[in-house]
Amino acid sequence: MRDRVRHDRESILDVALSLLDAYGLPDLTMRRLAAELGVQPSALYWHVESKQALLAGLADRIVAEAAPAADVAGAARALRAALLSHRDGAEVVLSSAALSLGALGAHDALRAAFAREHRPDPELAARVLLPFVLGHASLVQQRIQAAEFGAVPAEPATVAEATAADFDAGVAAILAGLPT
Repeated sequence: MRDRVRHDRESILDVALSLLDAYGLPDLTMRRLAAELGVQPSALYWHVESKQALLAGLADRIVAEAAPAADVAGAARALRAALLSHRDGAEVVLSSAALSLGALGAHDALRAAFAREHRPDPELAARVLLPFVLGHASLVQQRIQAAEFGAVPAEPATVAEATAADFDAGVAAILAGLPT
């Protein structure tokens, strides 16, 4: 009799994150995940209710990787770094945040950084800055993929670094426009 490995939500998310990194979001299917785990796709639904719930769990994992930061600009940079550290990470977090299914930690981290800086209405400030962070990271990841396919003249490994100054300028512009 073959030994069966028992899976839980965390082990499923571990494998799903590795598949995301290896193949990207379009190829992260419940079928592929089940095959990788050696189970039937229906077995996954004991631990994750739907594909969107799986993606929300991945979004939470990705956001949790953001290093703590003392200030708002640092928190935004740390979040960007976490998003860019996983293939299609920005898209996963963006879609989960848009549906309010996951990635609440991104908003919470920015809100806490605004509160530490004693900014008025940290909640609103976080809601203003977060879409820029997510959108910028998403564009960078699309440029990286375009560079991988040779569609743009850039080395994929340098795209994130080349766009870091633009990101910092955007964060600074948003912060300058918010009440102090």
